[in-house]
Amino acid sequence: MPEIIMISPEQNVIDYPLAASKVAVIGLDCAVPGLVLHRWRNDLPNISALVESGFGGVLRSIAPPITVPAWACMMSGLDPGELGLYGFRNRKDYSYHGLVLADSRAVKSPRVWDHLTLVNRASIVLGVPPAFPPVPLKGMMVGCFLTPDKTAEYTYPSWLGNRLDEWAGGEYRLDVSQVRNPDKDRLLSEIREMTKARFTLARRLLDEPWDFFMMVEMGPDRLHHGFWHFFAEDHPRYQPGNPWENVIHDYYVELDQHIGRLVDCLPDNTLILVVSDHGARSLQGGVAINEWLIREGLLSLKENAYKGPLKPDVVDWPNTRVWGEGGYMGRLFFNVAGREPDGVLQPSELDDFRRGLISRLQNMTGPDGCLLNNRVVVPQETYHRTEGIPPDLMVFFGDLDYRSIGGVGQGTLFMAENDTGPDSANHDWNGLVVAAVKGRELPAPPSGRLLTHPLGIRQIAPTVLKSLGVKPIRLLPVEPIDPWRDTTG
Repeated sequence: MPEIIMISPEQNVIDYPLAASKVAVIGLDCAVPGLVLHRWRNDLPNISALVESGFGGVLRSIAPPITVPAWACMMSGLDPGELGLYGFRNRKDYSYHGLVLADSRAVKSPRVWDHLTLVNRASIVLGVPPAFPPVPLKGMMVGCFLTPDKTAEYTYPSWLGNRLDEWAGGEYRLDVSQVRNPDKDRLLSEIREMTKARFTLARRLLDEPWDFFMMVEMGPDRLHHGFWHFFAEDHPRYQPGNPWENVIHDYYVELDQHIGRLVDCLPDNTLILVVSDHGARSLQGGVAINEWLIREGLLSLKENAYKGPLKPDVVDWPNTRVWGEGGYMGRLFFNVAGREPDGVLQPSELDDFRRGLISRLQNMTGPDGCLLNNRVVVPQETYHRTEGIPPDLMVFFGDLDYRSIGGVGQGTLFMAENDTGPDSANHDWNGLVVAAVKGRELPAPPSGRLLTHPLGIRQIAPTVLKSLGVKPIRLLPVEPIDPWRDTTG
């Protein structure tokens, strides 16, 4: 018998009886389904209770599985190409002068609370990236970790910002002070304080009028990046018996307790979704993408002895065909004649050049001489359309075992450490989904309460709207658009 929960081709909803009077989404950035639903399930009684009356499983993320754009995709039902968000930073134009940070102003398509505002339904939105600057809505919004500091206007309505510390029971933290803090005691303390304050504030916000509530807690992400190598046996720096070995487990237990207290505050007939935007996995090291391009004869520098970040003024552009950016994945940009200022690749040769470069990337070997198993994504072939300026290629080194290192001159293609500070985890394709309706037991899927097939991150928004009986403005894909070709004829 086929799985009950499957994609509906009409609206991409989760085809399951989830109608409710309210919806509450508890977002846990980077939460790992294997830990929550399997390894530590018996230690997480509140989440387990939700699974036992509903279901739990894998929520497959998008490419790239990165906080921004993943939460925006989840809440819009659209893919990164449709949103024009290809990562934390995106090209602002076809110049060589870098990327710009994506904040809430970069999201041009409606998200769940926009649909609800149009039909006079209230939303409480707490820290859902990207949520700075906050946008007007019927309800309340608190900015996310992208908020520069609390002197900025980061709430809607604005007066709400003056109440947050009081309502959070102490200092309300937007994020930890230093994500890659080498002081592990301080980092752990800040994460726990941040999480406690966010959930305390969330419970207080539930006293305000709402039909849809959503929060995102960044603690799991910060904890994984800082402590994963103390816990994961497949990490190259793991040492059994280290004093930090149980930190992630103990934090998940605390998270479960916070979730239990929040669920107690929800009224009956509330659809509860516990979700993550992506998972986590051991970071095996970094691949120096631009150093590799230099060795492949595709990128040229004005000074061969240069060492440091790849800056536009150090590149010999007339002799460069492609360059890359670092991050949890690699983004490659072609130097195209008529598009970039000193472009050299003719549009007529782009298809052959792209195919050849993909082949080289797929045949890249790692430090042990074996294939890295790189996953290479062509945006125009992956998304329904490509708004804004997409990378020409996206590369997931070792299928996310390695991050991309953007600097040059290191003398090696492979690095054991992150180039931006201490980091021991990369993101993973599989996030978490748990669904239940408070006060009502849902029928079990044929495969059992733990789903055997993953759901998709883009199914959440249309499912929320359907649960509340609200018709979306537009969630269905339209024909692909290539803005560069459109403007050049």
